[in-house]
Amino acid sequence: MSNTLPIKAIIWDFGGVLLRTEDPGPRQQLAQRLGTSPGDLEYLVFAGDSSLQAQLGKISLDQHWENIRLHYGFQPEEMQSFKTSFWEGDQLDYELVDIIRRLRGRYRTAMLSNAWENLRSLMTNDWHISDAFDTIVISAEVGLMKPDPQIFRLVLEKVDAAPQKAVLIDDFKENIEAARRQGLKTIHFKNRAQALGELGQLIGDFKFYPL
Repeated sequence: MSNTLPIKAIIWDFGGVLLRTEDPGPRQQLAQRLGTSPGDLEYLVFAGDSSLQAQLGKISLDQHWENIRLHYGFQPEEMQSFKTSFWEGDQLDYELVDIIRRLRGRYRTAMLSNAWENLRSLMTNDWHISDAFDTIVISAEVGLMKPDPQIFRLVLEKVDAAPQKAVLIDDFKENIEAARRQGLKTIHFKNRAQALGELGQLIGDFKFYPL
């Protein structure tokens, strides 16, 4: 398969793409113990004002967790149990990371994430996956968040690619639409097989399976 404008860069989201909630049970049980719904709990952690401030680097992650503790009114020594229960059902897709490693070299690979200040350290020191990417752009480090057009321009500059030669893989529709308006090709992530199938149609010369 040939493209008049062949893909040069593949840009991956993190949460919801590489790290996914495979078992919602622990988070549902935590919400029940707190007297709230899983949706409200996730909103507070990921999308409430405190989280957005942390994702923009305007407050520390520690302050964000403290804001959550104060919201629910539990004791400081209970915070670790809260975090353990909240993240217990999440899994990092190492098989997908291995595919990204195989893509790197033939394509520029990037990670573009609305995330807190600790993500780079986790990727490097805990999960050992930073090597899969030529560049990593984290919102808390740059003070910009998707779907802001500026963050798409920043990652394109870092991978040295024109928008038409880059593809964004993201699970949020608003990010997909914003990237498309900037001229990027996009894949709305629903699951690994679907996303890789669409990516294979775009690049045409890479065999993802067998792993």
